[in-house]
Amino acid sequence: MAFKFSDEHISQFYSLGYTVFGGVIPSALITDLRNACERGRQLARRKDANAQRFQPVANYDIDQKPFEDFRDLPPLRDAIARVLSPRHTYGNTKTWLGVLVEPGERPWCTNWHRDWIHHQVSNKEATLSAADLRNVDFFNQLNGALYEDSSTWVVPGSHNRADLPGEIAAFQPPPVPPPNFEGTTVEEAEQIALEYCRRMPGAVQLHLNAGDLALYRNLMWHIGNYAPYRKRATLHDIVDTPEYDVWRKKIGAPK
Repeated sequence: MAFKFSDEHISQFYSLGYTVFGGVIPSALITDLRNACERGRQLARRKDANAQRFQPVANYDIDQKPFEDFRDLPPLRDAIARVLSPRHTYGNTKTWLGVLVEPGERPWCTNWHRDWIHHQVSNKEATLSAADLRNVDFFNQLNGALYEDSSTWVVPGSHNRADLPGEIAAFQPPPVPPPNFEGTTVEEAEQIALEYCRRMPGAVQLHLNAGDLALYRNLMWHIGNYAPYRKRATLHDIVDTPEYDVWRKKIGAPK
C-alpha cells in the first residue's frame, strides 16, 4: 500500500515526539539501497567488526545514487514539509546521512540519552531553555528502515520537558558497559542490554517495517539496542535548517 499522509502524523509528532511514515520508501528504492548498504557494511567492518554505522555515506566507496534518490523522494519531502516546514532538509550525503547496521559479533547498546542535553554539549552556550526545547527548527532526526527494525526505544512525550526523577535514575550506564560487555557470553550481554532498555519508565520499543521512516525529536529520551542476528540497515540523518546549522557552529559541534 502506498504511503498516505494524514493530520495524525502532525499530531503524533508534536505530542509524542515522533511519528512514523509507514511505507514511505518504495520497494524498488529499498532494493537499490540494500545493495549499496551491503557494500557499506562490509567496508565498515573492515575497520571494526562491531561497527554500528557508516557515516556519512559519501565517505564510502559505494553507489551514491540510491541515497540521492532517497533525498529527492517526493512523498517524503512533502511529509517532512507538512510536519515541519519546506525549509527543513535532509539527505546530505557528504555531512550527516549515514546508515545504522547490526554489530558483526557482539550485542551492543547505547546509554539512554537526550541529544544536546546529555550528549554532544561541549560548552555553556549549548544550555537549552524551555523555548529551545520546543523550537522545531532544531533537534530533528530520521530513521528509515530497509529491513524490519525494532532496535530503537523511546519515551513518548519526553521531548519538551525536564527529566523526571525515575528517568534520571534509569539514565545511569548498564552494569556491564558497552560496547562489548566484557566477561559475558553473547546471550548474557543481550539480556543485560534488554534489561537496561526496560528499566526506563515509560519506554516503548519503536517498531519499523522495511520502508517505514520515523521522524523524531532527538531531545526525546531514546536508545539503540543491537544484536548481531538482527540484520539492520537503517538510514539515519538529521533534519536540518539554516538556523540549526548556525547554532551547531556557534557551540562548536562536530560538522
